[in-house]
Amino acid sequence: MITRRPRRNRQSEVIRNMVEETTLGLNDFIFPLFIIEGQNKKIEISSMPSINRFSIDTLLEEVNSCVELGVKAFAPFASIPEQLKDKMASESHNPDGLFPRAIREIKKNFPDVVLMTDVALDPYSSDGHDGIVENGEILNDETLEVLGKMALVQAQAGADIVGPSDMMDGRVGYIRNVLDENGYHKVGIMSYTAKYASSFYGPFRDALDSAPKKGDKKTYQMNFANSREALIEAELDTQEGADFLMVKPALAYLDIIKLLRENSHLPIAAYNISGEYAMVKAAAQNGWIDGEKAMVEVLTSIKRAGADIILTYFAKEYAQFIRR
Repeated sequence: MITRRPRRNRQSEVIRNMVEETTLGLNDFIFPLFIIEGQNKKIEISSMPSINRFSIDTLLEEVNSCVELGVKAFAPFASIPEQLKDKMASESHNPDGLFPRAIREIKKNFPDVVLMTDVALDPYSSDGHDGIVENGEILNDETLEVLGKMALVQAQAGADIVGPSDMMDGRVGYIRNVLDENGYHKVGIMSYTAKYASSFYGPFRDALDSAPKKGDKKTYQMNFANSREALIEAELDTQEGADFLMVKPALAYLDIIKLLRENSHLPIAAYNISGEYAMVKAAAQNGWIDGEKAMVEVLTSIKRAGADIILTYFAKEYAQFIRR
């Protein structure tokens, strides 16, 4: 005799919905956006179908369309012209630069949206690294000063949350001190706590033209073979004042998301990155998978693993999907 039959709870859609353990909502998402100089520009990124680079004017139109769909949190990234890049990434803290101008315009037109900004040198560095490079070495402590200046300029422009993605030691505490000393106590820090040296970043680096000119990022980004190391980073970031902890990438690191969720009371974010997005899109375009179903499954898996917040290029598409 079979007394326990789990299939009873799967026999109709209504029952399946009643016992569903993980649900996705638009409040779970932060939508990354790419910004370029110019006017009336909207340029699709070839390796990221349906994702574009926007000039500020068209960016505002994109934000408006997202807000109307219910997406209200954004992570802007700026693509900086090569002539503005230098060894010290000085454009990163220019208050009149592209990125602060874009933040100000978004907040002026959409004061209720949440902007989470990126704090790292690579889009602004002539070396393409997240830190200052000297004789092939990434300088940690010297980089912190630039990161602090960058975070302050972003806070002054209207950022709600700053996201240090550089993986320099001590950067969360340094940035927290800079923000607090300048009166920006309300600006949160979403630390890229466990950011791995991954092969899935390619399309993002295409979007920003931010790949390293020499070497790789393995002396500061984490070894993808390690998990316990993520707990060390999480403990340090928590002690230094992080408000959120992030795992990046997401799909190949669901165990890390779960590990941080089980060991921290802070909100856990996960970045469903460009390569993960591009794989689904490429397979769907070739007719190998159902792209919409794969999108929902991917996002659900990240939420199920323990992420409270998901940065994803699927955010707008998912909002359109659930409207139908």
